[in-house]
Amino acid sequence: MTENKIWDILISEAMQVASKERILSKVLTEFILERESLADALGWRLAARLVKNSVPESDIRELIKDAFDKDKQMLRSVELDLFAVRERDPACNDFLSPFMYFKGFQALCCYRVANFLWKNDRKDLAIYIQSLIAVVYSVDIHPAARIGNGILLDHATGFVAGETTVIEDDVSILHEVTLGGTGKERGDRHPKIRSGVLIGAGAKILGNVEIGEGSRIGASSVVLNDVPAHISVAGVPAKEIGAVKEASPALGMDHNLLVMREYESGGGI
Repeated sequence: MTENKIWDILISEAMQVASKERILSKVLTEFILERESLADALGWRLAARLVKNSVPESDIRELIKDAFDKDKQMLRSVELDLFAVRERDPACNDFLSPFMYFKGFQALCCYRVANFLWKNDRKDLAIYIQSLIAVVYSVDIHPAARIGNGILLDHATGFVAGETTVIEDDVSILHEVTLGGTGKERGDRHPKIRSGVLIGAGAKILGNVEIGEGSRIGASSVVLNDVPAHISVAGVPAKEIGAVKEASPALGMDHNLLVMREYESGGGI
């Protein structure tokens, strides 16, 4: 689906809601119906959320729009993130809701702007945007982290990703997840999350470890070592509890570890 198609759907959804809910008509008009493009709408919506009596909202709005206008791949990432939310979150049936209200989607959009600034040697401004994201969304993603497309941050509160974190495409992550280091060492020190991974709520993955493609991390687990591809792990510290049958558990969003025989017998954690 193209950018124009997604933009057309957003406009259609906004018009339908505005016609039914008078109270929402003004905000939908301001952030979508009066805007000229998806990049323009992102600038208005995200700036309105981020600005808290500091830098003028108009400056942040233009900064965001300019970033998305200059980097079309970044705009494509936003489109794929929107798809990820609609397809994987059973509480979401449209594009309008994540665009307007979902903190995980909005925090990712703002991170992408900060990452754009970081890569273009505007690091002070990137760190400033990071600080706003942390305050507004309770999400702390370093601007230098590398995050792919089709990412779902479900609920998102408390998500942390350090400076050298890598998250590949089509990953689903729930709230209170930490992708952190193990101390004060510098250099490459954060996790590498390969494509298709599903990370349960409250999981802590620490150090320069690799979480293999299509693997699954159980809720509240503490992962300190590499996880092979297509393996489920759980516990403190995390242990292997069985193979993952799905090619991409991030897409299926199945967190049920009780199907594992070892887990059921008490030996999995």
